[in-house]
Amino acid sequence: MTRILCAWSPRWAIANWRRRAAARPEAASPKAPSADAETPFALVETVRQARRLAAVDHRAAALGLQPGQKLTDARARVPGLIVAPAEPEADAAALEALVDWCVRYSPAVAADPPDGLFLDVTGVAHLWGGEADLMADLRARLFANGLPFRLALADTPGAAWALARHGRDGTIAPPGEQAALLAPLPPAALRLEPEATAQIERLGLSRLGQLLDIPRAPLGRRFGARTLMRLDQALGRAPEALRFRRPPTPWMARLAFFEPVSAPEDMARVTQDVVAELCRRLEAGGRGARRFALAFHRVDGRALPLEAGLSLAGRDAARIARLFQPRLETVDPGFGVEAITLCAYEVEAVQALQTRIEAGETPAAEDGLTPLVDRLVNRLGADRVWRAAPMESHIPEKAVARIAAIGARTTAAPWDSRTPRPVRLFRRPEPLEGVYALLPDDPPRRFRWRGRVHDVRRAEGPERIGEDWWLRDIEDVSPVRVRDYYRVEDQDGARFWLFRAGLYADAGAPPQWWMHGVFG
Repeated sequence: MTRILCAWSPRWAIANWRRRAAARPEAASPKAPSADAETPFALVETVRQARRLAAVDHRAAALGLQPGQKLTDARARVPGLIVAPAEPEADAAALEALVDWCVRYSPAVAADPPDGLFLDVTGVAHLWGGEADLMADLRARLFANGLPFRLALADTPGAAWALARHGRDGTIAPPGEQAALLAPLPPAALRLEPEATAQIERLGLSRLGQLLDIPRAPLGRRFGARTLMRLDQALGRAPEALRFRRPPTPWMARLAFFEPVSAPEDMARVTQDVVAELCRRLEAGGRGARRFALAFHRVDGRALPLEAGLSLAGRDAARIARLFQPRLETVDPGFGVEAITLCAYEVEAVQALQTRIEAGETPAAEDGLTPLVDRLVNRLGADRVWRAAPMESHIPEKAVARIAAIGARTTAAPWDSRTPRPVRLFRRPEPLEGVYALLPDDPPRRFRWRGRVHDVRRAEGPERIGEDWWLRDIEDVSPVRVRDYYRVEDQDGARFWLFRAGLYADAGAPPQWWMHGVFG
């Protein structure tokens, strides 16, 4: 059964934490208390040329301030009010940083903008001693960093959301029993629009239990299908998909340290240890992975990610660890790293390799070109290591594409040997000058290219290639886009691939000659 943990903190708390961390990096340390712990605080935004409160903390709310109030009225009522501009984009980035930080608890974490998180803790709570211990550790770490989150755990995201915001803080709903805990909550716990919530409350329905007692058909007719959907999602009758920041994967390894580590040799050692741990699991399951995501979790709450990929699915711990080694020097451990996690993605079944001498003379991929390609890809980038592959198109510049150097497959037919193409095909054809050719279809006798005159000794062609007219509007189809290609050899033996664009029969648009590639 799925178990979802919801964490919610008021919008002002996330903004205040972000503001303090940006002003003083040490403020994000667990040892740094908030400087304005007793002062009312609010976020301000501009609405219709007026500055209004966007969010208020509990101290400001106790003094009678509320969101939507004009800033001038708020300052008149609370002269000592501290305000900061509301920055939704920066708050969203801070929330994403918290999502990355929470990966230490679960590989499946989703943001619930603007002020919440969802953690899928199915199957991982035992690593912390149980759901209560996991929640206690999460709460303690968040609070130490100045983030007063409310937490709740249930079978569904809807139930966890409702309990975290409107129930008792720290509620853990037993599996399959969230209905009883949801019954006393207000209608706002259903995540409905404010207008729909107000309509339900105007009719005297102040608890979800009262909605659950109403027959389904009249309830849907009176309050709409969305109310039924939210009820079903909270009770687990209807599915609700979460958009995890990272794809959820069961292939994860985690190492926590009694003391934070920061020395380069220690970082390299723990990287090897966590890779070895995950590769043992992959080997036991007969699996291999193509992509690995490593994260160093610092004591100040930041998660520093590194990624490495393989051309072919593998589980060789030493080889995977070597891919991470050159990039460890880019990791700033700060006050120290207290945990490290490794997730495997694109996991697939792999066969065990035969290592005996009788296995044959053909080298395995791991012993050939693959390790070299993997090192180059991880060092230079996947877009810089590639190979050419045929594509289904008769247009020369569209008949080739870049694909992964190893492992990628293409369904296109191989290039036709009867119509050879040059080794080097120019990205953009280059114009030719001083072309002498007999009309209408003879190859050129002489041409000038890049300032040098070439006399043609041998030639083949023409090979006529038309435009992909079926992809254009009929008004754009023109003989100018018809190409006649020739393979020619000059007086020095150099071979070229050039074409004439257009037809001589069109007096309004005389043809032009272009160089498109060279054979040697």
